Amino acid sequence: MSEPETSSIRIRPLDELDIGAIVGIDERIGGRYRPEVWERRIGYYIRRDPEGSLVAEAGGKVVGFMLGEVRSGEFGLEEPTGWIEVLGVDPDFRSAGIGRRMADSMLEHFRDQGATTVRTLVDEGMEDIGRFFESLGFQPAPIRPYVKHLAARQEDARQENDPR
Repeated sequence: MSEPETSSIRIRPLDELDIGAIVGIDERIGGRYRPEVWERRIGYYIRRDPEGSLVAEAGGKVVGFMLGEVRSGEFGLEEPTGWIEVLGVDPDFRSAGIGRRMADSMLEHFRDQGATTVRTLVDEGMEDIGRFFESLGFQPAPIRPYVKHLAARQEDARQENDPR
């Protein structure tokens, strides 16, 4: 396979027409086809801040995406804080600096929106993502996530097991 063409990388705001490309990148990365997840997420971020989430294009093709926003009052943090929710880069375009270029653009947008801190959450099992954020200057923070898994309701469990 030849090296991907990266000299014409363009970073631009996300729009609804990018949903199909993002679904495809997500499927290549995670092996699951989830259009409903991305329609909901992209709709949310476009409504919240149309300039805040980004895609990277190479030769007119979407090859990466990064979703985030500035929020205040989350988790007891009153100051405007940039949050990066998710990023994805087409596996054929990894190691081409696309993630860094999207992050640079997003961090500049957050700064313009008044954020002085940017946060994200990284699963401990995703060491490559952790290393990426560390390469951008992110450091582990003293905020600890807590999780509680809820059991399915009886009627939900019956519907899931109903063969009809």
